[in-house]
Amino acid sequence: MVFAVASPLAGKLTEVQTNDNSAWLPGSAEATKVLDQMRPFQPQNTAAAIVVYERKSGLTDADMAKAAADARAFAGYSNISGPVQGPIKSTQDGATLQAMQTVVPITAGNGGYAAIGKTVDELRAAAQAGLPDGLSVYIAGPGGNAADQAKAFKGLDSTLLYTTLVVVIAILLLTYRSPVLWLLPVISAAGALIASQAVIYLFAKHAGLTVNAQSSAMLTVLVFGAGTDYALLLSARYREELCRHQDRHVAMAHALRRAGPAIIASAATVAAAMLCMMVAEMNPTSGLGPVNAIGIGVGLVSMLTLLPALLVVFGRWIFWPVRPAFGATDPASQRLWARVGKAVAKRPRPVWIGTAIVLGGLAFTIFGMKADGLTMAESFVDKPDSVVGAEVLAAHFPAGGGSPVVVIGNAGAVDQIRSAVTATDGIAEVSQPQVKDGLAFMTATLRDAPDSAAAEATVLRVRSAVHAISQADAHVGGQTAVTHDIREATARDNWRIIPLVLTVVLIILILLLRAIVAPLLLVATVVLSFGTALGVSSFAFQHLFGWAGEDTSLPLFVFVFLVALGIDYNIFLMTRVREESMVLGTRRGAVAGLSATGGVITSAGLVLAGTFAALGTLPMVAFAEIGLAIAFGVILDTFIVRSVLVTALNLDFGRHIWWPSALSKKLDVKEVEPDRH
Repeated sequence: MVFAVASPLAGKLTEVQTNDNSAWLPGSAEATKVLDQMRPFQPQNTAAAIVVYERKSGLTDADMAKAAADARAFAGYSNISGPVQGPIKSTQDGATLQAMQTVVPITAGNGGYAAIGKTVDELRAAAQAGLPDGLSVYIAGPGGNAADQAKAFKGLDSTLLYTTLVVVIAILLLTYRSPVLWLLPVISAAGALIASQAVIYLFAKHAGLTVNAQSSAMLTVLVFGAGTDYALLLSARYREELCRHQDRHVAMAHALRRAGPAIIASAATVAAAMLCMMVAEMNPTSGLGPVNAIGIGVGLVSMLTLLPALLVVFGRWIFWPVRPAFGATDPASQRLWARVGKAVAKRPRPVWIGTAIVLGGLAFTIFGMKADGLTMAESFVDKPDSVVGAEVLAAHFPAGGGSPVVVIGNAGAVDQIRSAVTATDGIAEVSQPQVKDGLAFMTATLRDAPDSAAAEATVLRVRSAVHAISQADAHVGGQTAVTHDIREATARDNWRIIPLVLTVVLIILILLLRAIVAPLLLVATVVLSFGTALGVSSFAFQHLFGWAGEDTSLPLFVFVFLVALGIDYNIFLMTRVREESMVLGTRRGAVAGLSATGGVITSAGLVLAGTFAALGTLPMVAFAEIGLAIAFGVILDTFIVRSVLVTALNLDFGRHIWWPSALSKKLDVKEVEPDRH
């Protein structure tokens, strides 16, 4: 019933997404103020599509006639927000004219940037129809970029969902070795995703929650990844209890009682870390927190209610062909992770010191990271039409054409403002001002590409010049200013959110483990894992994948997800170690806990890494970087940090790791053979 009600609402989630860059800005940003003040002068959600015509051997009369006819046709489109300008001939080609451009201002209206993409497709089809042989045409500018971004985002949720499903099903088949058991976690996770999407839609529609393609994609990955992790932990414990209890209802009750607290604590840790992002200035970052926290919360409810019910209803046969029989012996001592634990136990101190040194050395690669943002050309995995068009445009016209600097100030200082902008180095030309409601509006063309460092430096010089004019109250915006303000806000968010996440996670661990030493060590290992994963991933992106650098959001997103999810696995391990240590002592309990949870945590790590790696199949570099970096970090944490480093620390510190709890006073037994009870 819940899913039947939720499904129609979940299907509307894409309707409330905001994927344009301006929607990312905090309200305090200067570029945001400009967007608000532009309303009397220019419709909102407007982007100029620049139709570029090029013939390297020189334009012909037929070429010029074609461009002129196109311009007249473009002016008749219903969602054109102003006069079509052009065709404008290049003034930089010398004796042989090779290129011309037509500027078509498009308004998205209520359709968002997807509507701009639709119009650009129509422009492209019209421009290519009847095109003279040898004449090339491209659509660049903000409109062309918006169209290519809309195309990249189109079908993103379904593509990611299907990819994630394939990965999860494949890993569950290998983990369970059952042709039917994998269905139950997948059904539970799918139900959780639908329900969470419905809840998020309602919050976005009626409470102003910011949702975009990035947060929607993360939701799909996180619900399936984390939800399947919880399913693996619960079903593994249920299998154990079926060997100890004949009644499957009793077995499930024991499984929930023993595994439930760890699952709840893990979900609470992830949700709390996500909610820390609400303090961000960046709207998508602050929205990403509650979006994913809702997903985790709904996923937790599904895995602790729907999944147990399904497991009990289907009985022992669901584990076929290896059904857990009552009274069967649990072969923990023969498992791979039991052997790993005993190997680490021989010399735990050299193991953890050596592992920490290697990880720390690899983490130094983080200093080669270039997380200062990606240009439009660098944002796509491939090279779409707008990027090629921008290169052609830059070769024949001022590179900043089509994406101007926008300046708004008091009408009384209009002449001073225009003079200051005109005199600024890096500005090619300034438009005639428009005056309305006491405000003066003007645009300025950049000499450099609008997404270049040189253009950004020019915008900062313009801001400095107009801010110095007394009584002008002038502000500078435009796409280049938006990019700069996003980078600045992201940097401030990093310094605000990262310490907050660490503090919240540490407090939760202290309360859960009832100790101080163990939580401090666990947080330190996860931070070390994060540094290594981010540094190595950055090196790979630049030197193996050939990408120019990293998106500004990469460090923060990788940190929040890896810390939250890395602590997740440490909670799974350490709660079991604590349980075993109450009976066996810490050293024997450490090996027993690793042997009991090693297989399921490894499987969970593979599932989570696989789901995040699915982001790497998307055509946007920022998505691919986030997904691949988190996937690598999860694998590193699962196989090295949790199994080797944390286990070695447990064995070396012994009972003192539980200080100041009563467990720190329980003497260790020297033998490390993991007895089972």
